[in-house]
Amino acid sequence: MSYLSTRFWVEAGLALFSSLLLMLTLVWPEWLELVLRIDPDDGNGAAERAVVTLCALVALAAVALARVDWQRARATTAGVGDQ
Repeated sequence: MSYLSTRFWVEAGLALFSSLLLMLTLVWPEWLELVLRIDPDDGNGAAERAVVTLCALVALAAVALARVDWQRARATTAGVGDQ
């Protein structure tokens, strides 16, 4: 697999970043208030749940897209050696 597109690396990076934010929010939910310097949900945790949900959805979508690119690169590489 000598060639993975830039698109693959962007998708993989997005999946990693979203996963890290998801884990950070699960472990330390108050980071959102500290970074933004506001309390968007008045302490009831709705903003944190929204961040976890959004990060999970973005991570899953990015992993799925990166997998498609990975398989495409793998099929291209396998096809080159068959000639």
